[in-house]
Amino acid sequence: MTEILSGPALWFANRGTGFVLLLLLTLSTMLGVLSTSRVSPRLWPRMLSQGLHRNVSLMAVTFLAAHVATAVVDTFVDIRWWHAFVPFSGTYKPLWLGFGAFALDLLIAVTVTSLLRHRMSHKPWRAVHVMAYAAWGLGLLHGLKIGTDAGTAWGAAFNYGCIAVVLLAVLARLGLLLRPKMVPS
Repeated sequence: MTEILSGPALWFANRGTGFVLLLLLTLSTMLGVLSTSRVSPRLWPRMLSQGLHRNVSLMAVTFLAAHVATAVVDTFVDIRWWHAFVPFSGTYKPLWLGFGAFALDLLIAVTVTSLLRHRMSHKPWRAVHVMAYAAWGLGLLHGLKIGTDAGTAWGAAFNYGCIAVVLLAVLARLGLLLRPKMVPS
């Protein structure tokens, strides 16, 4: 049992869940941005984007739990369970681990309010839900600076690809907002 907790298996699991998590959070962010655009293609209804956004977000929360658990259980680096929730409290790369903890805290708030959305008015729910953008950015920064593969060619391509996807979604959303309104003749 000790070999599992101190061997490379947890390290690989942590790396893997980190990359899958970033991919899922990127897809969720992209879908969230695009599903608020009020305009969707005829073959892809907005309802489908919102449902996919919810399901991808739920998968992301699952991978987030696995990512945190593998980081805490792995004995190679001293990360205690409270370091995952209390930003900047850890001794291992405290700034970058702190950004990850802050992202986790934001995602917990977004998840809880999303589960309670039917009991909340839209304005407070939306105010909390937009924090998902900050959580995505903080999580990305956490991975760029603490991740062991971020400096590799494939790791950099993956990270910059995620940035490009979200940036393109935001630009598409802004393009839809800035498009001149059609005035009926």
